[in-house]
Amino acid sequence: MKVKGLRWFIIGLIFLATVINYIDRSALAIMWGSEDVEGSISQSLGLTKEHYSYILNIFMVAYALGQLFSGKLFDKVGTRIGYVISIGVWGLSSFLHSTVRGFFSLAFFRTTLGLSEAGNWPGGVKSNAEWFPIKERAIAQGLFNAGASIGSVIAPPFIAALFVAYGWRITFMVVGSFGIVWIIPWLLINKAGPKKHPWITEEEQKYIVEGQSQADQNATADTKGKSLTEILSYKESWAVVIGRFFLEPIWWVFVGWMPIYLFDVYKFDVKEVGLFLWVPYVGAAIGSIVGGYVSGKIIAKTNSIDKGRKTTILIGGIIMLLGLIATVLFGDTAEKFVAIVFFVLFGFQFAISNVQTLPSDFFSGKSVGSLAGLGGMIGVFSVIIMNFLVPIIVKNFSYTPIFVIIAVFVPLGVGAIYYFAKNIESVE
Repeated sequence: MKVKGLRWFIIGLIFLATVINYIDRSALAIMWGSEDVEGSISQSLGLTKEHYSYILNIFMVAYALGQLFSGKLFDKVGTRIGYVISIGVWGLSSFLHSTVRGFFSLAFFRTTLGLSEAGNWPGGVKSNAEWFPIKERAIAQGLFNAGASIGSVIAPPFIAALFVAYGWRITFMVVGSFGIVWIIPWLLINKAGPKKHPWITEEEQKYIVEGQSQADQNATADTKGKSLTEILSYKESWAVVIGRFFLEPIWWVFVGWMPIYLFDVYKFDVKEVGLFLWVPYVGAAIGSIVGGYVSGKIIAKTNSIDKGRKTTILIGGIIMLLGLIATVLFGDTAEKFVAIVFFVLFGFQFAISNVQTLPSDFFSGKSVGSLAGLGGMIGVFSVIIMNFLVPIIVKNFSYTPIFVIIAVFVPLGVGAIYYFAKNIESVE
């Protein structure tokens, strides 16, 4: 049996995994509520906003370490088995959130969730490098990243509805089951890479291979990947590391704290959060796809990966910066705030799909996952710092300084990519 466009089925499954990933990780914030919200997690377990910040950072530390370890894992065992391990553990971890009795049991399962969910990103980048020619990688990454946004769109109303009907324990059982079920079609469809898959057509195989770099074409299963020391000896690698250090907090501040912001500033309950929270992620989903499309078009027209990536990252950065300034100046109502964040997250995803593609632009084979994982880990450490600062700054001032800080991060992140990667191309 031959399947036309097999690469799109592969990225479709990874897109679905990313949707599940974000439903799983969003559930806690949406159902956390406050001590006054009847039936919420914080009220049921007697936990406070300070506990939430600790839980958030416990997850993020595990997520940071998971980025690095899973990058090496995917390089070692391949994307097929790597995804089975990653999503199997995170699905079970999400399900077992239903059994928690207090802070420590919740912290334990957030740790296993963070370690395993992290694998989705270096795994996705590595899979796209295997299955797509260079000019299509940004759109593939955009589709993959759109899963995070679609998951964030689906999660608030879906989880709020389950919470209202059945409570938070049953909700965790339901969402945790999705990832375990996903493994079945993944194993059935993703039998091997494009060079050996029995279902791929000769035309698609040729199209993929000829559209990759020479280093990608020469890579085999036995090709040894570079060590992290070797990878970091290239100046271009620092474009990924420093760029993601400054850019990642922009996304994560909203993912982690926007529900709490709506609870605190506008006195929302869980149902109202479910009605409002999904809107900005529609912008993020659109930005993911459009950013990948624009980058691909520029590369096809100019035959320059450098122009395609940098132009798209710059446009996304400008949109982010203007949006973050607007949150401070004009975000005085819930409706205005949500509308402005729509554009901030659009700009972020417009740019980040191309930032996350850089490891596969610079390296091939078993080095791609390692650099993607390292960049993700460093980015998450920046997020951890912000998560410690948010409750302190909010307690003493307001949320406004947070928006100012991440606005400053935008030109620093974009500038780092321009500075360290003078020309985006294979360094091998």
